[in-house]
Amino acid sequence: MTVKISKTTTGHGLRHIVEEISGVDLSICYQCRKCTAGCPVATLAKVGPSEIIRRLQLGAGNELLDSGLVWMCLSCETCFSRCPMQINSAAVIDALRVLAVVRKATVPQGNVPLMNSMFLKTVETFGRTYDLAMIMAYKLGSGTIMNDTNKFPAMLQKGKMAILPPSVAGRKAVMRIFRKSQQHKGSVK
Repeated sequence: MTVKISKTTTGHGLRHIVEEISGVDLSICYQCRKCTAGCPVATLAKVGPSEIIRRLQLGAGNELLDSGLVWMCLSCETCFSRCPMQINSAAVIDALRVLAVVRKATVPQGNVPLMNSMFLKTVETFGRTYDLAMIMAYKLGSGTIMNDTNKFPAMLQKGKMAILPPSVAGRKAVMRIFRKSQQHKGSVK
């Protein structure tokens, strides 16, 4: 995917606001590309973390919010662990994801945003992820209710999925975090 960076249409770009949200100084990246070499989704997204950072350095604007990596990033922080400058690329991608939602950027094809939403909803509700509820909500939302149902008994038998939701000691703290984030929702310009 080729992204054209045009200063005339984007002004100063997203760099300042991404640095503010993520707390990452993008100027210290010297493009060694170790983050991209370790990224498990860089080849699927066609754009790696190093290219995202470089585009931000060059003044990329809202066109960057349409990048596949914004929604495909696993936030595994492999990029961060490999970076000699300790740049948290996952935090940068998270900031771009926040901006994409706030600015109503083009939703990528597929159901990645739906999966993200269902994941967060189960964490908010149960204090941590509850796979069964998340999968059921995702399947209802995507209209694929009967797909892969033959795998469910094997997953239960092998202990890969629990029928009952998890009990979590810090559930109230997690709920407070979500309430606070809802209060600040949309405060990013």
